[in-house]
Amino acid sequence: MADPTARAAEPVAPTEPRVPATEPLTPAPAPPPRKDAPRTMRELRLATEARRRASAPKAAENPLREGLRLERVPDPNVFVLFGATGDLAHRKVVPALFQLWRTHLLPHEFTLVCVGRREYSDEAFRTELKASLDKFSRSQPIDRETWDDMASRITYHRGDFNDPATYAGLADQLDTIDLVRGTRGNRLYYLATQPSAFPDIIGQLGHAGLDHERHEGGWRRVVIEKPFGRDLESAIRLNREVGKVFRERQVYRIDHYLGKETVRNLLVFRFGNGIFEPIWNRRHIDHVQITVAESIGIEGRGAFYEETGASRDFLQNHLLQLLSLVAMEPPATFEADALRDEKVKVIRAIAEMTPAQVRGDVVRGQYGPGWVSGKPVVGYRQEPNVDPRSETETFIAARLMIDDWRWSGIPFYLRMGKRLPKRATEIAIQFKEVPHQLFRDSASEPEANLLAMRIQPDEGIMLRFGAKVPGLGVDVRNVTMDFTYGSAFQTDSPDAYETLILDALLGDASLFTRADEVEQAWSIVDPIIAAWAEEPAPDFPSYEAGTWGPAVADDLLAREGRRWRRI
Repeated sequence: MADPTARAAEPVAPTEPRVPATEPLTPAPAPPPRKDAPRTMRELRLATEARRRASAPKAAENPLREGLRLERVPDPNVFVLFGATGDLAHRKVVPALFQLWRTHLLPHEFTLVCVGRREYSDEAFRTELKASLDKFSRSQPIDRETWDDMASRITYHRGDFNDPATYAGLADQLDTIDLVRGTRGNRLYYLATQPSAFPDIIGQLGHAGLDHERHEGGWRRVVIEKPFGRDLESAIRLNREVGKVFRERQVYRIDHYLGKETVRNLLVFRFGNGIFEPIWNRRHIDHVQITVAESIGIEGRGAFYEETGASRDFLQNHLLQLLSLVAMEPPATFEADALRDEKVKVIRAIAEMTPAQVRGDVVRGQYGPGWVSGKPVVGYRQEPNVDPRSETETFIAARLMIDDWRWSGIPFYLRMGKRLPKRATEIAIQFKEVPHQLFRDSASEPEANLLAMRIQPDEGIMLRFGAKVPGLGVDVRNVTMDFTYGSAFQTDSPDAYETLILDALLGDASLFTRADEVEQAWSIVDPIIAAWAEEPAPDFPSYEAGTWGPAVADDLLAREGRRWRRI
């Protein structure tokens, strides 16, 4: 006979309890507290510290990847430099790579493959690169042991950029490097060539399968130098060609101005300090001036500059990039797309100019013979490879308006020129006058507050404000507070190319321009160039070398009671 007690102890399939809708469910009783559970605040703190120590990460195998360095050393990779025999590669790219190698910011598993049309052996090309470093590296003298270590990782690959055999051989060489050097299939292609070669190189990389990222790992990125197109139509066409091969997240369009320390600090200055953002708007700011002044001429690049001019060379990229950083709204996160989304919004808010507006709000000029730094210099039309009747502008000044909630009614004055008295790049935020002058009996009338950010040289930030002169009475004078990177941090700022190359290797696109950003910038510049084409021939040259540009550029501000800031 079955035992009823044992039968009751057998597991029974769970069934849905029938509880009336109005009857509350009885909560399960809380488990009794563990005897060893912390009960006092001290016990809780000690238990938390013990858990933190137990979960602390173990030391990294590679000491160079510890601490801050861990966040800044890229993955093992091959850096493929197209146009390696050119001026840009020797003056900027290779010196930047050497500096990153010297400061242990490149991985040990790093290889530089230099691609060019000329015939070189590996050893002969390394010798040329060493000679360039002796001239252009910012760290002198070159440490022989450091150079030998990096030189052993440099190879030369000869080939024409439009020849499929060049890329087939390059693919085999890169696969071999992955096996021998442990670079894991990570490759960055840097296009330091003439812009006309960009479509050929991009297309050939795609045909050879060198753009394909592997599922098991191995990223592929491409860095494209400016100018990105010569007008909106060519920029759209080039973006289309690039998009056929690479995804947008693989593309890094470089503008070296965005790598400058003060430009990067502008974001920290605006969004990392609580006192400036509340006054960064039309209620407190009268106008903004952005100046890029160069004392040099065209440096033997006559043929290039004849087809470019200041509008394509600077306005479309450098000046509009600086403007967008000054005027952008705070991004939701400090990530590439969030930053670039806000920059694009600013450029979209700049209204396209009509021919009448171009005549009134844009000034162009060309330098003639003059004196710079106490030395006589020739005019632009006397430069090599320049048309003696050239109408290419070497100076441009523009008054732009941003039609959005923050900046409505506030003019942005942009100017750029070659053969000006000095080399300087500055962003000047001119604040409004106080609404009521209390100190009218002062010996001198103080000027409105000014915030000036020096991009180059002497990188720093200056704030001008009024203060009382010590003594009897009330005499108000302008004083300045000046912050400079060199004196504050006792260290040299990295070169812009060092910053941007490192960011590209790390996959951080924050300081690179996106396809829609490039096209939107061209949509502002194109109508200006088109309006000039409809005008009679300009009266060039219009300013002497060594002066601050044509006098009509001063009228751009003077008609509204303003003037260019003396730099």
